[in-house]
Amino acid sequence: MATHDDVPMNPEYMDYAEHERTYSGFITVTKWGVVAVAGLLVVLMFFIL
Repeated sequence: MATHDDVPMNPEYMDYAEHERTYSGFITVTKWGVVAVAGLLVVLMFFIL
């Protein structure tokens, strides 16, 4: 079983710059993924219709 320590996390150990960089990367990949899927759907629409 995992132990549950009630030790509060010290903010100085949190790497906020890395969190923001990871979030920004996630948003960028998600945005371009949506654009790619939308483009694929448009291309498929022209080939099917």
